[in-house]
Amino acid sequence: MAVIAVFNQKGGVGKTTTCLNLAAALALLQRHPIALDMDPQGHLSLASGLKDPTLPDAGMEAFFKNRVPLAKLLRDTPAGWQIISSSLGLTKIDALYGSDPKAATLLKNGLKEELALTGAPILIDCCPMLGVLTLNALLAADRVLIPVSADFLSLQGVYRLESALNVLEHKLKRKFERRIVLTRYDGRRKLSHEIFEKLKERYGALVCDTRICENVALATSPMHGQDVFSFSPHSPGAKDYKALLVELGTSGFFEART
Repeated sequence: MAVIAVFNQKGGVGKTTTCLNLAAALALLQRHPIALDMDPQGHLSLASGLKDPTLPDAGMEAFFKNRVPLAKLLRDTPAGWQIISSSLGLTKIDALYGSDPKAATLLKNGLKEELALTGAPILIDCCPMLGVLTLNALLAADRVLIPVSADFLSLQGVYRLESALNVLEHKLKRKFERRIVLTRYDGRRKLSHEIFEKLKERYGALVCDTRICENVALATSPMHGQDVFSFSPHSPGAKDYKALLVELGTSGFFEART
């Protein structure tokens, strides 16, 4: 079981889109992925096509508040993979557990007890704020995938995120194996090329060669409760996420840490 946290503190960078479509791509390969929606906005739950996607007693809120076992909270998506949904009640988790140092390991322990035997890759759509929810995701994760959109402010954001992860590594005495993927890339724009080159210059092999291009299908599919492979399987967006899955898979990104 590999656990991947998809995280960026900046909004609008394709975090949920990346989590959604990597889960769908893994499902097409019969890897039977599980997605955890830990963003209180619940966008991954909505985009996955669930009916009543944000019921508080049917998702991550029930795990954190009532200790409902994760295995009992799994729901099937129309595309054939499983998800534990989100709800607005997750916004209260920081207030509920903010002073409890043991709260940051709740998810790690829950995954070990309930889902470890499935062997399925687990993708976590993280809350964009570095609080109790995100700490739970990071401590439970084997690796971190950082989507960065091809614009100047997003580039600045990844610099700050890198600093935050470095501080956490020092405090927690563990390394966060990470990869960066450039999203909303437009090959016609000089800025997109410049952002990619700056990322490569600073982070080298941590930056994926695959770039996720601006694509109508990627923007439209969540409105229909579908991933890009279900909505438009021959679109450039589907091609890009398939290529990203191959690149990450070849490097062992979806394999459990030994």
